Amino acid sequence: MKNFLQLILVALLFWQCGAPQEKSSKTSIVCTTSMVGDAVKNIVPEGVEVISLMGPGVDPHLYKATQGDLERLQNADVIVYSGLHLEGKMGDVLEKLGRIKKVIALSNGIPETDLLHPPENPEGHDPHIWFDLSLWAKGVAFVKDELGEIYPHWKDDLGANFFAFEQNLLSTHNWAKSVIDSIPENQRTLVTAHDAFSYFGRAYGMKVRGLQGISTVSEFGLQDISTLVNDIVAEEIPAVFVESSVPKKSIEAVIDGCRQNGHRVILGGQLYSDALGEKNSPTDNLIGAFKANVQTIYSGITQKKLPQNLTQ
Repeated sequence: MKNFLQLILVALLFWQCGAPQEKSSKTSIVCTTSMVGDAVKNIVPEGVEVISLMGPGVDPHLYKATQGDLERLQNADVIVYSGLHLEGKMGDVLEKLGRIKKVIALSNGIPETDLLHPPENPEGHDPHIWFDLSLWAKGVAFVKDELGEIYPHWKDDLGANFFAFEQNLLSTHNWAKSVIDSIPENQRTLVTAHDAFSYFGRAYGMKVRGLQGISTVSEFGLQDISTLVNDIVAEEIPAVFVESSVPKKSIEAVIDGCRQNGHRVILGGQLYSDALGEKNSPTDNLIGAFKANVQTIYSGITQKKLPQNLTQ
């Protein structure tokens, strides 16, 4: 693994020092995930080129950089990534790139006391910070400040754009609390394919269960399925959910196990976890995907449409 990372870095340094390549006259900011790209697009001035390497349905835990990605990273004026090992194999490469250009980890703006530690790795951190929108706003504020230091002439635009985006994030945050509060307390359990929703559970008042740990790199086994099935049956949980960036087979195995144990559990719907929705769809941005998740969770668990007074 180390040799692979070193090879990539050497290649990048070679390209950096070699013959000049064609480069856009626009300032180019390359982001890793679609969530980070969305945040940056919302705060930078008009005309800045923002590129997200990972598209809809892409699992960042398993993502491997392509040659095209490496060229985009090499040509970037600034690189912004999520951090906390979300990007998996790309993490070390991004840190090393920081030696030759400006690289910003959004998660560096989150206080240590606000971060969650996964049960399987108490020394590590849960990287899924965008599922608490108030926490995500802190990370975006950090990116705003870092970009303002690099481009002082952007500061007014960054400040105004961030303020508008922050208000939208916090409004959606408060709306989500109201929706989850309207679900009967004994039904507020969210079961998904992997443990991506712990920040969501803490922020909005739900118990969360994931078949896999915080990273999809870890494999789930028969014992994991059996344990989760037993919990669902014992607590009479009515619905489980699949994720857009994780294969459905894991949750389908759980549903089948519940059926064999005499408990009918439905597939409540698909949630956007580690990636946003398709381009030009209502879910191609974080707030749109987040609202879709909250509505899917409500409808899947209650088997009712969201009341008119709670629609946004």
